[in-house]
Parts: sequence; C-alpha cells; structure tokens
Amino acid sequence: MTILGIDTSLRSTGFGVVASEGSRLSARAYGNIPNKPKAPLTECLRNIYSKVSSLIEEHAPDVIAIESVIYGKNAGTMLVLGEARGAVLAAAANADVPVYEYEPRRMKKAICGNGLAEKDQIQRMVKVLLNLPEIPQNDAADALGMAICHTHSAGPFSQDKPI
Repeated sequence: MTILGIDTSLRSTGFGVVASEGSRLSARAYGNIPNKPKAPLTECLRNIYSKVSSLIEEHAPDVIAIESVIYGKNAGTMLVLGEARGAVLAAAANADVPVYEYEPRRMKKAICGNGLAEKDQIQRMVKVLLNLPEIPQNDAADALGMAICHTHSAGPFSQDKPI
C-alpha cells in the first residue's frame, strides 16, 4: 500500500509518501510545498493543488492521510487552513483517491506512543521508523507521521472511513 500523508498549511504544506509492505515501512518521497509569504491566497491554493496533483500522478497512492480540522481561537487562521485543506481534497477527488483524516493527537500517539508528543519527538521517531538518513523538516515529518498513522489504523477491522 502507498500512502500520501499531508500536513496542510498555506505557506508550507508538508508531504510524505510512505510504502507499506507487511510491517515494513519505507519513505519514497517527502518534503514541503512552499508558498511565498506575500503570495496571494489564490496563487498559494493553485500551487498546493498543482503540487499535490503531481505527487498523486507520480506516486499513485492508494490513499491520502490528512490532518483533521483542528479548532483554534483565530477564525481567520482556521479559514485559511480550511481553504488550503480544500485544495488538497480537490486534488484527491479529481484523481479519485480516497482521503482519511486523523486528529493530531492520534497521529502523535501512533508515532510516539503519546498524544501530547512535541514536534521534535515526532521528527526523531519518524526518522527512526522510516530509517531516514536525517531528521525530516517539521512539516514533512508531520506528513510522514500521518501516513504512518494510516498504516497503523488501516486493516480489515478498521472502522475508519474515507471522508
């Protein structure tokens, strides 16, 4: 199974492609989709959609694992995050790839055994779990974590359903 994990953000969307063969996991690609700080919203959304579409075409994932909507105090930030997430969902829908969403705490628990793990803990554990040569950048580590979380959650007894 090939999973494309996404950590959505307007300025730096993380991605990670993980292959799962039995209990073996390997990273095929990871990084981030940067957007310029002063770029207009529509340009950023087009870039996210385009890059995610390219990743889907290149890696042919069976599923996409994405962070679920988290609620914050700043409505403006939440709206922009939702729009960036929408660009990812549109790319997935256009390619007919099912999307599963996971809460950040669930991903942290799957990776570190602790739903309150700090970012540096996630980065270090992702490096170990995927036998990476170096610690991945923050957004990429979270995206790889989403993909790994899906491998732990998928299976014949899973009650998770695509969104």
